[in-house]
Amino acid sequence: MRFSALRILKEGLTGNKGWSAHWRDPDPKDEYDVVIVGGGGHGLSTAFYLAKEHGITNVAVLERGYIGGGNVGRNTTIVRANYGLPGNSEFYSHSLKLWEQLEDELNYNVMHSQRGIINLFHSDGQRDAFARRGNAMVNQGDDAILMNRDQVRDMIPYLNFDSLRFPIYGGLYHPRGGTARHDAVAWGFARGADQRGVDLIQNCEVTGINIENGKVRGVETSRGTIRAKKIALATAGRSSQTAAMAGMRLPIESHVLQAFVTEGIKPVIDHVISFGMGHFYISQSDKGGLVFGGDIDFYASYASRGNLPMMEHVMEAGMSLMPMIGKAKVLRSWGGIMDMSPDGSPIIDKTDIDGLYLNCGWCYGGFKAVPGSGFSYAHLIATDRHHEPAARFRLDRFQTGYGLMDEEATGSQHNLH
Repeated sequence: MRFSALRILKEGLTGNKGWSAHWRDPDPKDEYDVVIVGGGGHGLSTAFYLAKEHGITNVAVLERGYIGGGNVGRNTTIVRANYGLPGNSEFYSHSLKLWEQLEDELNYNVMHSQRGIINLFHSDGQRDAFARRGNAMVNQGDDAILMNRDQVRDMIPYLNFDSLRFPIYGGLYHPRGGTARHDAVAWGFARGADQRGVDLIQNCEVTGINIENGKVRGVETSRGTIRAKKIALATAGRSSQTAAMAGMRLPIESHVLQAFVTEGIKPVIDHVISFGMGHFYISQSDKGGLVFGGDIDFYASYASRGNLPMMEHVMEAGMSLMPMIGKAKVLRSWGGIMDMSPDGSPIIDKTDIDGLYLNCGWCYGGFKAVPGSGFSYAHLIATDRHHEPAARFRLDRFQTGYGLMDEEATGSQHNLH
């Protein structure tokens, strides 16, 4: 079934009785060419591009819960390509281009809104850093506009410009950045993969990876043994646990990142705004809720919930930046498990085990990377060659020290990225 304005009108006039299921609910087959462990954004997009770009359709995506119930539905929905270092810059530029054609490609409304992102700076040093980043973005072919204080005030006058502690000097504006609806992205990729013959196996927890003579043979699951020629791990904050099933120890720490949404209010925030002195970022959803977040909780955890001190920290940053939101009631909060790498940059690579592939270490960049990650991961799985925009995301850089990408310039501490 294809979506169209005519179809929506027809269903609306006939009681919405003609819709069919978005994807099948099949039982797992005995064997697949590729088994993807993890039914989040990265796993689903990988399955979609394996089928679309490489014609590999004998694929199963194994999800221990339900589609859209993991990290892909637990984030602040930001899409951007404002990275400054070679490696990350090319990749996120490629991913943003895929975002811009995604709705047509999937025939699905993922509510991608290029409302623009403004990263505020509050000192001369921050201005210099954002000027360098903006130049790197422009050289990459993306958009970046360095704005002074008056230009920022004209665009977003409701900020606290008179703060003595955190004066606003200006901002770096990325017009093509914005947001997308997180669960719609998961559903769109799931629907697209299913239409091309991929099996989406929900409520199927992987409990072991079978390896013989250095080569993968399949996986053990809560629904039985499934043989596979290739196994692709895409389990985000659970990457260390799934890789351990294959005897691997990854350079990954898992931390919780909290997000919050308020009651619906009238439209007030047109852009995504990032506070340079408190790691606070905020946008307004189409329903009117203010969606915001901040730092990760600075301890390792697999719990999908956060703690009150970090909640207080995020609220303090929000009030420092825009006191006007103080009376908005917070409706709910949630936590996603972040797979933090030592240099703040991801891993898309083959492992030393024949037929086992790895996709992890996305830190704060997982959602915005969904299309680019799936495209590049599918290319690697299908051809055993790195896709050029993701060629620097090698696992062995943490062993050799060559090719490390310290995007945030905070060293090798996972929790600071």
